[in-house]
Amino acid sequence: MAKRSISPFILLCGTGMFAILSSTMSKNPVLPLFTKSLNASDSVIGLVASASTIIGIIVSLPAGVISDFYGRRKVMLFSAFVFASAPFLYFLVNAAWQLAIVRVYHGIATAVFGPVAMATVADLFKERRAENMGWYSSSTLIGRSIAPVVGGFIIYQTMNNYKLVYLGCGIAGIIAFILAFMLPSKQEIVSKASKFSDKLKEMGKGLKEIGKSRGIMVTSIIEAIQYLSFGALETFLPLYCMFVGINPAAIGLLFTIQLIGTTLTKPIMGKMSDKYGRKLMISLGLVLGAIALGMVPFFKNFWTLIIPTIFFGISLATVTASTSAFVSDLAKAGSYGSALGVMSAIMDVGHSSGPIISSQLLHYGPLMFGIILGANIDLINRASYLSMFLVIAVILLLAGILFPLLVGKTKDAESST
Repeated sequence: MAKRSISPFILLCGTGMFAILSSTMSKNPVLPLFTKSLNASDSVIGLVASASTIIGIIVSLPAGVISDFYGRRKVMLFSAFVFASAPFLYFLVNAAWQLAIVRVYHGIATAVFGPVAMATVADLFKERRAENMGWYSSSTLIGRSIAPVVGGFIIYQTMNNYKLVYLGCGIAGIIAFILAFMLPSKQEIVSKASKFSDKLKEMGKGLKEIGKSRGIMVTSIIEAIQYLSFGALETFLPLYCMFVGINPAAIGLLFTIQLIGTTLTKPIMGKMSDKYGRKLMISLGLVLGAIALGMVPFFKNFWTLIIPTIFFGISLATVTASTSAFVSDLAKAGSYGSALGVMSAIMDVGHSSGPIISSQLLHYGPLMFGIILGANIDLINRASYLSMFLVIAVILLLAGILFPLLVGKTKDAESST
């Protein structure tokens, strides 16, 4: 009897789950708390949080393009090696600048893996694409959901020994590397160009076509705005929670609840995107995210903060289930990696901007509110968090309203099934 091999899609989902478990545990909720313990200011905390996504701006695009020409598996193996090795470098960190360097190296893994894995799903599924992208994303979100509560529990049980969290990250990264090694390469779609110069010409031609696509570029910018808000939330919600007296284990559980909301709803939102159209779902998701962020600073305890975190999780699922599928719909077959690499690079601009913009809002908030509120530090800090979350919420709301107008009459793929 012939041996039954594991489905490439199942292997990809498993690799993604453990890779994102490792990556998320390294930052949520540990990173801002670890950075703070190194005597870093709010501005430095924002910069350190952005370090891993800033590298994504540089790396995501070439990673997607290279995978179109040399195969997805080779590129994913490289990123899996980084997932497996980076966590052990945190044990050497004793200053914020060292932490930033490690975060840059660690960020290469996610920047490479994200667009290439999504391009692989696009290769495998021509129909029901958004739904299957949703299932893949949900598998990664299982890892992302588990990570904060595990990381928060380790911090709580070890009395704030932040470095021990990275041992768990390393174990998950090694498992991801093993699963990536098992991925087949037989079914891959790669360029037929044999000469390197021909490959470069094809790359340039493909990127030029993608750059001219209004739909791809606008959708990529919208994805960046969505992740700008996510970057702000994952960096400063832990600090806001500490400010109102919530312990690290509960903070981790909040993020897990948020990500469970994303995990459970993403395949559903992908199916709705296939049926009702990408544009509608993207706009609705952005508006819901704005409502969720606007609610955060009005709540002061764990139980009430569950409401906006669940709403934000559903918002994230609604937007991201449609953006990758929409960009894949608009790209030519064989160029999915390039198109998704462009989107990922632009998305990383937004993701890395989130903590930086938010830190500046928090930094200048006390100056502005100090004049209005006098010397009451508690009220000043509360007002600073209020203004920061509300500004980001307004940005999301405007994006949701303007997206259908900006994308214009670009064909919106809908399924008749």
